Amino acid sequence: MTTLDLPAETAPAPAPPKAAPPAERRIRIGGVTREDVLTVLGAATGSLALDWILYERVMPFSGAFGFLLCWYLLFLVGYSLLGRLQWGPLLVRERLVAVIAWSAGLAVVALIADQIGYVSMRGYEAAQHLNFFTESMETTSALSPITSGGAVHAILGSLEQLGLATLFAVPLGISAAVFMSEVGGRMARPVRTLVEAMTALPSIVAGLFILGVVIITLGFEKSGFAASLALTVMMMPIVTRAAEVVIRLVPGTLREASFALGASQWRTVWNVVLPTARPGLVTAVVLGMARGVGETSPVLLTAGFTTQLNANPFSDRQVSLPLYIWNYVKQPYPDMVARAFAAALALMLMVLILFVTARVLGGRRPGQLTRRQRRRIERGARAAERSAHERRTVAAAGPAVAGAHRTTSGTTVAGAS
Repeated sequence: MTTLDLPAETAPAPAPPKAAPPAERRIRIGGVTREDVLTVLGAATGSLALDWILYERVMPFSGAFGFLLCWYLLFLVGYSLLGRLQWGPLLVRERLVAVIAWSAGLAVVALIADQIGYVSMRGYEAAQHLNFFTESMETTSALSPITSGGAVHAILGSLEQLGLATLFAVPLGISAAVFMSEVGGRMARPVRTLVEAMTALPSIVAGLFILGVVIITLGFEKSGFAASLALTVMMMPIVTRAAEVVIRLVPGTLREASFALGASQWRTVWNVVLPTARPGLVTAVVLGMARGVGETSPVLLTAGFTTQLNANPFSDRQVSLPLYIWNYVKQPYPDMVARAFAAALALMLMVLILFVTARVLGGRRPGQLTRRQRRRIERGARAAERSAHERRTVAAAGPAVAGAHRTTSGTTVAGAS
């Protein structure tokens, strides 16, 4: 049988068309549904009506705080019962915890808004006048009008004292945190114990310590510098404890990779650990500043009180905003009380500005480059691109041009030598 006698191969049957895949349905994880909103509204309305009946008609109770507390407890019970009618037990517990978390957050925001609103209303009478931010109380008496006197000396004193305390406390606190978390050894435990004990130290004890050691023993006078030392004693353990926790959260693989590349422990801490923990370290600094900015008793013992403007923290007495508020809010004169509340409003604004500045300066994510670093990398990339373009041009021109280019380069180098 020859090749021509072979039977012809039959063509394969066409494959049946594939069925279209079913349309994908997006599954929504979390979020708030209509049933959630209606359940919350129903539980809140029903618990409010029941609370009003119990407080006004049945129980001999009174008071706004008790009314709100009972309303919240009845709301949680009502929400659980309504949830059992439409969800399973596990889902009811999950959503009940979510409602408690949301309500706690809203309560905190409401308290903060209430404090800011109350201080703003009480202090607006004095803060609306420009003299409050440009004048001191040197020539102002208790019966002077609200258009006389201000708190510029207290604002300047608070800024200088807090700035010096931050300058002292932050390097010491972060260094102690690095020692406890990176170096260790026998002294790590005593240092940690001492830092934890100082965290709960009363502020009056810190003021008495600086008063006895710096002012009485060493002979320094009461000044803003002495007050900043007292604030440093209060701020340093806060910064140390928060910084240690943040540094311990840095993955150990980053340290191992740095050691594998030949870096020393110091270079690893400085170039790997601290930049990675930068956002957390900024939070530690903010917590320390929040502890020191509102202290009154250490400043009173170490800096004294004055109505004059003193811009030199190393000489003579100096007042701060918390001490200014404490001194004037207890007086029986409405204008003095208004000045105290205006100073409290200025203190809140100053703290807000300081915190935002700290976040902007140190809040970059790990590995995020600065503008200068990005420009340096771009210049290096452009230089490398020009060099590669020149090499491609020389290679495309042929061996003669390449040889001439090498000869010219060698002559130039020889002439320079």
